[in-house]
Amino acid sequence: MEIVYEGSILRLNGETMRVYDLTKLSILVLEKHLLILRLLTDVFREFGMPPVRSTHDPEVAWKMYCQPPTDIILSDWTEGLDGMAFLTKIRQDEDSPNPFIPFLVCTANTEYRHVCYARDKGMTDFLAKPVSAHTIYSRICAMVEDDRNFIRTTDFFGPDRRRYQNVEYPGNDRRMRLR
Repeated sequence: MEIVYEGSILRLNGETMRVYDLTKLSILVLEKHLLILRLLTDVFREFGMPPVRSTHDPEVAWKMYCQPPTDIILSDWTEGLDGMAFLTKIRQDEDSPNPFIPFLVCTANTEYRHVCYARDKGMTDFLAKPVSAHTIYSRICAMVEDDRNFIRTTDFFGPDRRRYQNVEYPGNDRRMRLR
């Protein structure tokens, strides 16, 4: 991995991207596989981020999350680790310190139905495994650049799922915008 900073431009393995100061972002990683957890930790360190708080246990992750600061959550979703239950708890639990927190799902469950399911649970963005430093950085940048409104309906709470649609709805918009 080659990271080169040139003023406000970042060249990551030859691709140009906008530079953000990530040195103050606190990230919490819930990941089942130790090897991937080490990879993610190394990537975040290369980006200049503070030490990553991480675990393979959702209950430990919840306790870490409840002890500020946490700015972004990156969660696995695989057999033996239900990242969707953790996401639901973050978004729905009355004791959640920040139900609006950016939540990045990182999984090998990449079928369309899995992406839709995670979206409908309230994820902010999705990363398909295997991951690279480039895709991680680009997703973090996307979350910084695209601060979506949150929507609450009877059966959904999370970022507006109509991210790329600029179409006005002709009827009554019954959703309550929260952000």
